[in-house]
Amino acid sequence: EVQLVESGGGLVQAGGSLRLSCAASGFTFDDYAIGWFRQAPGKEREGVSCISNSDGVTVYADSVKGRFTISSDNAKNTVRLQMNSLKPEDTAVYYCAAVLLADWEVLTSSHLAPSYEYDYWGQGTQVTVSS
Repeated sequence: EVQLVESGGGLVQAGGSLRLSCAASGFTFDDYAIGWFRQAPGKEREGVSCISNSDGVTVYADSVKGRFTISSDNAKNTVRLQMNSLKPEDTAVYYCAAVLLADWEVLTSSHLAPSYEYDYWGQGTQVTVSS
């Protein structure tokens, strides 16, 4: 059974920090990339960051560069998103997703695009940043 279980969301003041976790099971973790996406009311889904579990290559959206850090713990099949210097515009439901990567496939910003199809999705966790 494939599962992606997210945790770590909550309420934080602007300038504060949160750490989101995505625990994966039911598939070969090292063969996949894990992405974080967010959806705010009235807005399109936005790709935030993704990581290749095989080689550790990371990609970030321009809106979070320098503030968010994605990391992977292959021994625990877990991906974390460290979110610092949070802004009210970061408020959204955050989802993690997994996609199988071909051996030749290089992780790029295309893996955060709306048109790129992921294989599995988590349930989402709410992040609220107050001003």
